[in-house]
Amino acid sequence: QVRLVESGGGLVQAGASLTLSCAASGISTDFATMGWYRQAPGKRQVFVAGLSGSTTNYADSVRGRFRMFRDIAKNMVYLQMNSLTPEDTAVYKCNIGGPFGNWGPGTQVTVSS
Repeated sequence: QVRLVESGGGLVQAGASLTLSCAASGISTDFATMGWYRQAPGKRQVFVAGLSGSTTNYADSVRGRFRMFRDIAKNMVYLQMNSLTPEDTAVYKCNIGGPFGNWGPGTQVTVSS
């Protein structure tokens, strides 16, 4: 059974950094297409970052501030987030295999001004 579990969220002040982790079990992330998405209060879920092979892509709103990478040995993916702003406040979810793939339950990130 495929399972994704996110961690690393929390409450931080604007300008701070956080690194989110996504632990995968039941599937190898080595060559899988992985993604991070977020859903802010009252808004729809949106794409944040994606990793396919060695290629990453980012939403315009986070490009240059966020970095997605994977640790093959640990079967985990990460989202390093820098220069956080209140607009980054959301529940962040890890995904493998695209919209019809598997999702984690999410981790809350709250950025105070």
